[in-house]
Amino acid sequence: MTAALDIAAPAPAEDRLAEDRAAERQATLARWGWGAAALAPLPGDASHRRYIRLVAQSGARALLMDVPLELEPIQPFLTLARHLGRLGFSAPCILAEDAAAGLALIEDFGEATYTRLLDAGADPRPLYERAVDVLVALHADPQAAAVDAPPFDLAPLMVEVHLFVDWYLPVVLRQPLDAGVRRDLLALWVELLDGTARRRDTLALADYHVDNLMVLDRPGVAAVGLLDFQDGMIGSRAYDLMSLLEDARRDVPADLARDLRARYHAAHPADPVFEDDYARLAVQRHAKVAGIFTRLWLRDGKPAYLAHIPRVLRMLKAALALPPAEVLARFLATHCAGWDASLPPAAEAERWRRLTPAGAPPPPQEPLP
Repeated sequence: MTAALDIAAPAPAEDRLAEDRAAERQATLARWGWGAAALAPLPGDASHRRYIRLVAQSGARALLMDVPLELEPIQPFLTLARHLGRLGFSAPCILAEDAAAGLALIEDFGEATYTRLLDAGADPRPLYERAVDVLVALHADPQAAAVDAPPFDLAPLMVEVHLFVDWYLPVVLRQPLDAGVRRDLLALWVELLDGTARRRDTLALADYHVDNLMVLDRPGVAAVGLLDFQDGMIGSRAYDLMSLLEDARRDVPADLARDLRARYHAAHPADPVFEDDYARLAVQRHAKVAGIFTRLWLRDGKPAYLAHIPRVLRMLKAALALPPAEVLARFLATHCAGWDASLPPAAEAERWRRLTPAGAPPPPQEPLP
């Protein structure tokens, strides 16, 4: 009787890549003196980055940040973390790095995220007040914009607009946009955003909301831990305050939002440019988020984000009702009627998606205006 041959099927390519990456991470940790640490992966989010909590035998803790360089760079995070730290804000300290490998060892801020505390019933007012105070201090610092960060100009703003135009609109309307309608719609977005895109007031952290803030036992503005700032750009002061108060994932009571705007303007008096920028950027951000959440659902298999679409659409419609966006609002109502309707069921959306090249809405059909 011959022994049965134990022939294992070859692992899929992605499994081999994952194993290679795990081995690379472990070798890097050993080089940094963390090779014996216990590893606990943290839950993922909408980004491509992965975070792994490390607990050394001594009890010391840190986070390993793993960035797939083929999908996004690591250097902006490293640059802005150090810059914010020099300014006195609490971005995670960089403990070690291998930028060429997309790996960094960073400070672990713990578990006290704003989101977790608010979900547990914490009083939102002092949390939000501290977050506003961070923006007050950042925007008052003449060195805030003295960093190697790109301008928040028309190019990145319009890249984000394309998420709304090429992902959200075709799905909610159940058909691709007519080429002429699409061209005219993009031209209106350029008109809406052109002036605001010229601001170079400060460093805009670009994703400033409660999911990316933490409570730390530190004095002053350092009591707010800052996360997810790697997309920061030099632009308008209005962007981060708008992002905080018009949160895609959480309702901020109107009276609290009003008081927080007043708190900010007590230090930076309101002016027509700020208010105009706030309104225009609100339209852009809410449209972008509707597109991102649609893409996360269809392309990345993450339907949980769809629960936030109704809130996003409410805020988008409110922003479109303000004077700066009147022309854009009329165009959407006339040429994209039903744009604010419910997204189709998954099965219907999937059928539409398969009709498009590579199973995704087509890329922009012309250079950005």
